[in-house]
Amino acid sequence: MDQSFERLNQLSAARAEAEFLKCCSSTGWAKGMTEARPFEDLKSLLSKADEIWWSLGENNWLEAFRAHPKIGEKKAATAQSEQAQTWSAQEQSSAQQAAVDTKVALAQGNREYEERFGFIFIICASGKSADEILASLKQRLANDPETEIRLAAEEQRKIAQLRLTRMLASDAST
Repeated sequence: MDQSFERLNQLSAARAEAEFLKCCSSTGWAKGMTEARPFEDLKSLLSKADEIWWSLGENNWLEAFRAHPKIGEKKAATAQSEQAQTWSAQEQSSAQQAAVDTKVALAQGNREYEERFGFIFIICASGKSADEILASLKQRLANDPETEIRLAAEEQRKIAQLRLTRMLASDAST
């Protein structure tokens, strides 16, 4: 078994939960992941992460959303670990480097989105340009609330998958 999985599997429950919370700030999800250990490989870890995520309800999803900064911003509504802040900054780097008019449009879109749906716009921004993010924001503003919460939850799922992979990769390199 890979050393990073050995380490993850041997962590205390409290420490494992803290590690999982860096990847997704839903306490229900982090507890579920902690209880699901041991993991043998990345495929089983990611599969279980998805299974647990989709077994949770809207309150857990909203809890996770609140730990993300709005696209183009640096501070989340709730506290984030230093690692989660670093990952958010990396994931949103294209929005930070966008042209002024794009930044203004993103800020305006963020406000409209939050007013419409009651939570911040969530997107797995890694590898997307600021213009692509803005286009997705505008498109998703047309959704009904039921559709949008599911789309936002899917984006959060993608973010968690990416962060789980990063967590294990960074652990393997230390």
